[in-house]
Parts: sequence; structure tokens; C-alpha cells
Amino acid sequence: MDPTRMPRRAFLAGAAAAVAGPVVAQHAGHAPLKPATPSPDAYHRLQGGVPHHLSPEQEAQRFVDSPAPKGEAGRWIARAAMPLPRSEMAWAAELNGRMHVVGGYGEGRVDRPYHHVYDPAGDRWFDAAALPRGANHVAVASLGGRLYAMGGFIEQNRNSDTKAYVWDPGTDRWEAIAPLPRSRGAAAAVALDGRIHLIGGASEPVRERASVGWHEVYDPKADRWDMLKALPGARDHVGCVAHGGVIHVVGGRFNTFEYNTGLHHVYVAARDTWEERAPLPTPRSGHGLVVYRGRLFAMGGEGGFLERGVPRQAKVFGQMESYDPAADTWASHAPMPTPRHAVAAVLLGDWVHVAGGGVVLGGSVQSAVHEAFTLG
Repeated sequence: MDPTRMPRRAFLAGAAAAVAGPVVAQHAGHAPLKPATPSPDAYHRLQGGVPHHLSPEQEAQRFVDSPAPKGEAGRWIARAAMPLPRSEMAWAAELNGRMHVVGGYGEGRVDRPYHHVYDPAGDRWFDAAALPRGANHVAVASLGGRLYAMGGFIEQNRNSDTKAYVWDPGTDRWEAIAPLPRSRGAAAAVALDGRIHLIGGASEPVRERASVGWHEVYDPKADRWDMLKALPGARDHVGCVAHGGVIHVVGGRFNTFEYNTGLHHVYVAARDTWEERAPLPTPRSGHGLVVYRGRLFAMGGEGGFLERGVPRQAKVFGQMESYDPAADTWASHAPMPTPRHAVAAVLLGDWVHVAGGGVVLGGSVQSAVHEAFTLG
């Protein structure tokens, strides 16, 4: 069997697993959430928001070969499908053992306010309070038991705003916080030492949608933003995590996915400086990045270019590559069964969960696919 293709029976089994359940989800210290039924459709087309079946040409965009040395393979399994096909969430956050996916494309629109929550204990999805306004490529991070959503695009991957919000799981409500100093979308948000760093992204003017290297930090106690040293090599759609007291920014793009990079920078907060590390073996953007067993695991992404809307040299990456901070080296693992970009990716227990995302170059097709990886 082609490892890049997900059998329909596997997708439906994952979708069906979450159908049964209580009318109200209870979670200690949380307001009750409404259960959400998994989508019966693996893919939807953005135009019209209708079910879609991949053509042979679209399936041919899948690319899983990695130049990195082989590490422990690991394995993937299907999990409960998302409540609807969606992509361009950018990206997801873990809070109290659950995955939170906010905003993005779906139902034929690019300005969705969705807030879906996945609980691995029952392999179930729930609906939480929607964002006060819809957007795509919203930066999200959790800190101090709350969820933060920052910036985003109002149009398709462009026209960013400065809006920022915090979600309280005890009340299931969003509240506005101090707006971003400068508007941007597709930025990376990560918590470190009690503050949230917002790094990179893309901004105005709308027609140019240029990548930025801006690095601003939000203090929730003071409800205030401060400026820090900019990211070397302005870029957006990066992978970003905090680990070992530093922030890793991996991969991304210079303005468009035609100019992907494998650049890997580390921010050292104590010195307000950036240092370079071993690059991502497969340059890409729109990938997930998760800390798992002391390593950084990067999965998914896209590359290529669009010529008057027609994809050229299009690749949707399924590579799973991991970085060892101690050795400054990369390794490869079992690729994603369903390559995707603009995914929601978090670690829950001993599993890396990867939900939703685009299955062709660009934002024309969304997926409800949800798969999880473990080294076992």
C-alpha cells in the first residue's frame, strides 16, 4: 500500500470513534463544552465548501522523501476526524491535556472563528466559544491555564489585523487584551518564562504581504507589549517551540512558498540574541513543530509556486524529521500517512497529534484528517 495514501475505511473509523459520547463534556475546572460530531468528509474544496475527491494530479503533489539519516521509524494511527475540514489555522496549542484549534479556512470561507477542542481521553472533539472575529493564520499559545490568540489575516492569507484575545476555560469566554503593536498574520506564538513571544509573520501592505522578522513579547500580568531583537531572516509560516530555556524557530518562507527555507534559529532570552543551528533537512513552510521526548519533531508543509492559479513543482510534504538539541543533528522517521500543510500539531501524552490542514499546494482544499504519531 502507498504509505502516503490514507484508506477511506481508516478515515471513517477514526471519524466514527468520536460520535458516541455524553451530551456535555466535563473537564475539571472547565466550563462544559458541546460535543462535536466528526466530519464524514475527509476533504472539502474551499470554492463552495463542498466535498472533494483528490485527482491523480493532486495526489501526485505528495512528497515524503527525506535526506536526513533514518532514526527510529515510529508509527501513525488514525484518530477522530475534525468536526469539519479546515486549514490555515496556524497552528494549535495544548492546554490542560487537550488540543485547541482556532480560526482558519472552512465551509467555503477564509475568515472562520472556529474553536475546536480535542480530548484524547475519549478520542472526541468539542465546540468551544468562537473567536470574537474570524481570521486565518491566527497565532495561538497557552500560558497560565489560559489560551491566547493573536493577530491573523482577514482575507485569504493577507490583510492582517492587531486584534488579540485570551480564552478562559473556566467560563468558555474570550476577552480582548492589548492589541499587537503592529498588524500581522502567520506569526509564531510561544510561551517562555511567563510571557508570550510573537515572532515573524507577514504584514502590510495587503498587495505585497511581505514577511517580517518582528519579535514582540506580551506580558499578561501587565497587559503590555515590548519589543525584542528581531528574527534574523524575516519569514512566516515557521515552526516554533520553546525547549531547554530557548526558543527554536525552524523553516518557513520568504514571502511565498516558492521561497521556502530550512533556516533554524534559536533565541537566547538571557542575552536577547539569536544563534543559528543545524537547518531543517527539508526546507518547507506551514509545517508543524512539536517537542517530543527531548527532540523537536517537524511534520508536513508545502512548497512550489502558483502560475496564474496553476500549481507548478507543487509539493505537499509528509516528512517527519526530528532534531536533537544536544547533538545539533536531524533524523527522519515514518512519514505522515496523509501529507498536509497548515496543520494543527501538538503533543498529547506520548502521541504527536496532527489534525486538519491543506492537502494540495495553497488553500484550495481543506481536510478533516487527524492522525497521531508515536515512537511506542
